[in-house]
Amino acid sequence: MAAAAASWGRCFSPVRLCRRAWRGSNRHYRAARCNELKQPLVIEELAPRPVLPHEVRVDVHFCGLNFADILVCRGQYQKKPPLPFTPGMEFAGIVMETGADVSTVKEGDRVVGMGSFNNMAEQCIMDQKTLWKVPEPVSLRDAAILPITYNTALMALERRARTQPGETVLVTAAAGATGLAVIDVATNVLRAKVIAAAGSDEKCKLAMQKGARWSVNYSQGGLKEAVRKLVGDGGVNVVIDNVGGDVFLEALRSLAWEGRIVVVGFAGGTIPSVPANLLLLKNISAMGLYMSRHLDQNFPVYYETLASALRYCQEGRIRPHLGAVFKLEEVNDAFHYVTQRRSTGKVLISLK
Repeated sequence: MAAAAASWGRCFSPVRLCRRAWRGSNRHYRAARCNELKQPLVIEELAPRPVLPHEVRVDVHFCGLNFADILVCRGQYQKKPPLPFTPGMEFAGIVMETGADVSTVKEGDRVVGMGSFNNMAEQCIMDQKTLWKVPEPVSLRDAAILPITYNTALMALERRARTQPGETVLVTAAAGATGLAVIDVATNVLRAKVIAAAGSDEKCKLAMQKGARWSVNYSQGGLKEAVRKLVGDGGVNVVIDNVGGDVFLEALRSLAWEGRIVVVGFAGGTIPSVPANLLLLKNISAMGLYMSRHLDQNFPVYYETLASALRYCQEGRIRPHLGAVFKLEEVNDAFHYVTQRRSTGKVLISLK
């Protein structure tokens, strides 16, 4: 991990490529471009293309940085876009232009979007169905935090684990963007009790400040034994695991009778094998969540989940946590910040 992180050096100077803009555009726009895998990104100026009838051009204000962006730029993600490409899976901004068949948004609307890698740029073009209007008084900054992390948290807790009020939820990598979103949703929407597991006392403290009832620093000892001391031999009802490896196995062994564990990522770098005998002995359910797959497999769920997150934010029931903001020209510093595990909460790239 350290060697991979070292490859993300200082950001490059802007590079001007195309100078012939599309006739309907006022200017070129800057974008972070991956021209070669496992190498620093380059800031380039690109010429915009016309929007198709069902598409929307958005002036991007904030783009979320996810670990998936780092993996795709290494060639290690499930999706492998052809080079060169622009990373960035989620953003918030203002509609600049709409295609002839667009009916869901109009010029000037504040929107949040989520979809394929192409959003780490001053403007982007999206299908109208992958845009959501941002309600007042939600800021574009807060809206940009929601799509990946809060969609994941809501789907993992509600759709997959069927979490009930009063149940105990254990979340690993609890101070990360997804971990804090899980704490927020579990505590303030579902009224569950949360054990936050993280790798340092500082991260545990942050998780407690965000609503966790208990915390465990798993760098200082076994997770299973620490959880047992907190809740007894009965165990926890739900685990949302972001880490994998030995942490996943310890969390699995911390489950109660008919407990549920949801795998949402492998931040620790190791994909564990599931000991099926434990599933049998406690009637445990082990399941996965590949949230963005719903875009193709079950779009109504995909759309409604983010709509719920925006509504909860509008109502003040959830409070997205911003960890750090980097300018577009600092994108390689932002990648390095995340790979060095210095980030807590969401990291955003500001395009303004």
